[in-house]
Amino acid sequence: MSDDNGIFIGKGDNPVYLLPQLANRHGLIAGATGTGKTVSLQILAEGFSRMGVPVFMADVKGDLSGISQPGKEHPKLAQRAETIGLDDYAFESFPVVFWDLFGEQGHRVRTTVSELGPLLLSRMLDLNDTQEGIMYAVFKMADDQGLLLLDLKDLRALLVFAGENAKELRLEYGNISAASIGAIQRRLLVLEEEGAEQFLGEPALDIFDFMRTGNKGYGNINILAADKLMQTPKLYAVFLLWLLAELFEELPEVGDPDKPRLVFFFDEAHLLFTGAPKALLEKVEQVVRLIRSKGVGVYFVTQNPLDIPDTVLSQLGNRVQHALRAFTPRDQKAVRAAASTFRANPAFSAVDAIKELGVGEALVSTLGGKGTPGIVERTLVRPPASRLGPATVAERNAVIEESSLGRRYDKSVDAHSAYEMLKERAEKAADAEEKMATEKEREKKVAEPRRSNRQGVMETMVKSVVRSVGSSLGRKIARGILGSLLK
Repeated sequence: MSDDNGIFIGKGDNPVYLLPQLANRHGLIAGATGTGKTVSLQILAEGFSRMGVPVFMADVKGDLSGISQPGKEHPKLAQRAETIGLDDYAFESFPVVFWDLFGEQGHRVRTTVSELGPLLLSRMLDLNDTQEGIMYAVFKMADDQGLLLLDLKDLRALLVFAGENAKELRLEYGNISAASIGAIQRRLLVLEEEGAEQFLGEPALDIFDFMRTGNKGYGNINILAADKLMQTPKLYAVFLLWLLAELFEELPEVGDPDKPRLVFFFDEAHLLFTGAPKALLEKVEQVVRLIRSKGVGVYFVTQNPLDIPDTVLSQLGNRVQHALRAFTPRDQKAVRAAASTFRANPAFSAVDAIKELGVGEALVSTLGGKGTPGIVERTLVRPPASRLGPATVAERNAVIEESSLGRRYDKSVDAHSAYEMLKERAEKAADAEEKMATEKEREKKVAEPRRSNRQGVMETMVKSVVRSVGSSLGRKIARGILGSLLK
């Protein structure tokens, strides 16, 4: 059975396809653990790749790397293919690029503090309203002074400067309390211990490197190693949301293309929404609503559809619902909620079917030719063409070594930037002060009126560096204050 009609998902009473021209209307893959969500995600990724559409997904459980390898003969796979009439079922591998925030199982992924922004950074640090306000003030200060915040050292240094000069800065940036600065600094130390320091720095990711094609014109499947990252769920959620925001900001408007430019799978989606402040939820809703016009399809993967806010859930037109367990009142509510979102099929009750589905079986509803939801089908999901389960370490390493992106991202960049610049400036200022100390009082008095009585923010910062640069701690704090790159 060919994929000329779109991505073949499986077959119930009728074959079920996902139309490429409606794939950027977003989607949902939901179901309890062990019901087949990973296989559904895998076959969708394969289908998009065959169309030349790049894919991004996070490998939360460590078992998606097998997409880089061809599948293997298995009686159950052959039986499923025969049952659903998949006559041309064959095994093949797909072009994969492995990524890892920690650089252990793929190419390093980094962004700068400036690109992350105060809202996401505050979310990652779990700041209260007052502390978040100070974070916005610090970013505004950096913008006003032309300072690019690259890494955590840059941010710490600017926070130190803000605390030391709170009185001078109050009129322009509001009250900056030492207690709040201290609280933020402590949170930054925790964040550093969790590994965020490896994520924040240079070289920053070029988002278009996620949008390449590979062998046979297939779209690259970008797989982020997230098994270790999941130990810090807020970092995981903030990273994926930052990635969505980058796509939204960088990609031009394309309207409704014949197929997506990129498909983004957001696994463990509940981590994005649980406990998120209203301001962040509003941003997520806005990005999801508008990013489809950039040709990006977003597919949330989660156990329970109630994990997704209604404002976002209403925008997910393509649904793959695996079995749900109805053991608790909340589970029963989730079953009813999931069933109510489908266009009813008179052949069965969706409420009952959701509780009865077997592994590899799902209720599927995709958008039709006019963008209207299709009648829900109880569907046997097709078997994947690539390997089920992880690639070996040797196989993964071979894929990483063959990638041309390693030369760009695998080594950190420490260019001549803020630390070196400020150190040079501080040394010159120190020499000047020593010379001035030997001058006569009359010369000092003559020179004094020529100096401005009002100390500017940048002058204050340099003097603060002069005071601290003599100690090793001072050298560490001063590193990166001005940033090395300006947009």
